[in-house]
Amino acid sequence: MIHRRLLVSTVAALSLSVTAATRPAPEKFDIDTGHSYVGFNVKHLGVSNVKGKFNEFSGSIMLDPTDITKSTVSVTINAASIDTNHERRDADLKSANFFEVDKFPTLVFVGKRVEKTADGMIVIGDLTIRDVTKEVRIQFELTGPVAAGGRKRLGAEGTLKINRSDYGLKWNRLQETVAVVGEEVRIELNIEANTPRPPASGNQNQ
Repeated sequence: MIHRRLLVSTVAALSLSVTAATRPAPEKFDIDTGHSYVGFNVKHLGVSNVKGKFNEFSGSIMLDPTDITKSTVSVTINAASIDTNHERRDADLKSANFFEVDKFPTLVFVGKRVEKTADGMIVIGDLTIRDVTKEVRIQFELTGPVAAGGRKRLGAEGTLKINRSDYGLKWNRLQETVAVVGEEVRIELNIEANTPRPPASGNQNQ
């Protein structure tokens, strides 16, 4: 009986070792900023949406090909690259009224895990703006990966709504009882990411 139990335990251990050895490792996809967009919109005087974007950001996705729920993502945004196509407004957004970019130069999102729901997939992670970090949930759609140009490429589109005051972006004023800037900010993400370029083949005839 003891020998049988030992045999069963040994077989189980070997099976786990083989599974771990054959399971593909997570693949790293770097964000292609030339084909990606990080934008937002917020209400102005309660009647229209002011749209903006960040022109400089970087990051990567670690995609687990066998279990997407174990995938992770990290994105760093240059706060000073904010662009609403209005020079005076952009200067105000960079000031202490909002992002205070001299003191807090980056916005950072670190996705910790992915959940599958009836409505699609959600990445859960920590969003840091200024000196405030809060856990957020971003619903997204994933396309790919596909092979193209000797690399793997994938796309991800997602949206997120936050209350800007929760992150210390509290400036506001009233015009005839109407708030100039809305509290809710809708963040829009359209990301393309690629595996690293294959190394260039050198001249073998030395």
